[in-house]
Amino acid sequence: MDDIIKLDTISEYNTMRGVETLNPLVSVYDLSIMRLIQPVRAHFGFYCVFLKEAVCGDMKYGCNYYDYQEGTLVFIGPGQVAGIGNVPGNPHPKGWALLFHPDLIRGTSLGRIIKEYTFFSYETNEALHVSEKERQVIIDCLNKINHELQQSIDKHSKKLIANNIELLLNYCLRYYDRQFITRSLVNKDLLVRFENLLDNYLKSEMTRTIGLPTVKYCARQLHISTNYFGDLIKKETGKSAQENIQLKLIEIAKERVFDTSRSISEIAYELGFKHPQHFSRMFKSETGYTPNEYRSLN
Repeated sequence: MDDIIKLDTISEYNTMRGVETLNPLVSVYDLSIMRLIQPVRAHFGFYCVFLKEAVCGDMKYGCNYYDYQEGTLVFIGPGQVAGIGNVPGNPHPKGWALLFHPDLIRGTSLGRIIKEYTFFSYETNEALHVSEKERQVIIDCLNKINHELQQSIDKHSKKLIANNIELLLNYCLRYYDRQFITRSLVNKDLLVRFENLLDNYLKSEMTRTIGLPTVKYCARQLHISTNYFGDLIKKETGKSAQENIQLKLIEIAKERVFDTSRSISEIAYELGFKHPQHFSRMFKSETGYTPNEYRSLN
């Protein structure tokens, strides 16, 4: 799977999979009817939602069991590279696929908010696992989209299809919120690891050599995607990952400011700030005092 094929249009994907294209900008089909292909890596030019159904046994990823066995939703966004195809000897996939091109939602309400559905940038192991009841809701949305594709195209088609895709994605947002809650123990463990990661980073020489810790760096060290990490931290703490990093910075800065043997500029550089004035501005924003004013409170 070293070579990457480009799939810019839905028609190209459908042709490769032996599926009829009813509309060049959107497609819904049953995975059981698609042609099997050898595993390959593909660069996608459109959005994909795959509902993959478990047919037997407990599903695992790494050391963790999936929350439910009934179905798994995987999301791919334009510009992403993902592995597709089937290993010989494996069972034929079961489930549903929804493909839609960015051109379909241009000028619609969905087009204006599509970036809010951050799960299109999650990794495969951060997929959404749904119950039977949730799966039926998703399939109902897919059936409504498919129903529109079977009709003659008129001035209402685009809006109705886009509205039903938006409805499906909103249900996925709800179910991801549920998944974050049902995995609270796993999430709490990740929060502890996040805090330890920040502590170790800010007390090391990395602040001098690399600079301030970033959300992307923390997510990479914790082996999850940046968007999934940001969404999880927001759900668990009520604050963004960046806000949590800033709070940890200020917590450590408060201790160091009282060390009068070092100037405020030295402390700022030690913490990873390129410019001391940026440190002073953040410190006052969080505490209500400049670093010098806070030092004088001692």
